[in-house]
Amino acid sequence: MDIGRRNNVTVTGDPQGPTVVLAHGFGCDQNMWRLTVPALARDHRVVLFDYVGCGRSDLSAFSVERYASLEGYARDVAEVCEALELRDAVFVGHSVSAMTGVLAAAMVPERIGALAMVAPSPRYMDDEGYRGGFGAADIDELLASLDANYLGWSAAMAPLIMGNPDRPELGEELRNSFCATDPEIGRVFARTTFLSDSRDDLKGVRVPTLVLECAEDMIAPREVGAFVHRSIPGSALVTLEATGHCPQLSAPEATNRALLEFLAGLR
Repeated sequence: MDIGRRNNVTVTGDPQGPTVVLAHGFGCDQNMWRLTVPALARDHRVVLFDYVGCGRSDLSAFSVERYASLEGYARDVAEVCEALELRDAVFVGHSVSAMTGVLAAAMVPERIGALAMVAPSPRYMDDEGYRGGFGAADIDELLASLDANYLGWSAAMAPLIMGNPDRPELGEELRNSFCATDPEIGRVFARTTFLSDSRDDLKGVRVPTLVLECAEDMIAPREVGAFVHRSIPGSALVTLEATGHCPQLSAPEATNRALLEFLAGLR
């Protein structure tokens, strides 16, 4: 299988520099990193891709069975890394992709040497002694709404997820990204995302890790960032003065600065 075509892999930047892999979150594609790529590409080889079912990936490769769990998306990551013969790459995952990075690093440890988690959440649903941001009834309602009217759900949720109501163009961009996803594929990805629980997987992370959270984020509140930080030995926690769940778009300068400082510390 041509992994490059399947996952719409793009490679840019300095071919001699350290490799950074950028992974998008639910309902998005690699275009969400367009404000980050120029900052990284000056001194790094930058790899972007779309998960199967997203962006310009090969939609015919989508399988409900494979992508009904985060392991399926992590296999996409692992296979992209193997196809490019990466060694000790830095994996930057946004939102749910932070957890796919954790799983992929365990699958192919020689390929991924560090993790940067942007607005991560190992579990979106509250649990005893854990605040994920959503009650069980909230998740049920969210998924029922998505099943009933994916496009309507996208239009209503995108501005809330993005935050920054004074900049409506950001919410509109996220809405357009959600709406560009095939509804059936979007429903599968949403269930995989919002019903996942990767808390135990965090304990196995043994690579340098940056946890990058926003000061205000309805999807991944700060209690989640603190939990991820506590769960990964030696991780660094940085709180951006940013609102919403997509700081690479709403606060690109602060996001890029934090990523570059982390990358510099790895050299």
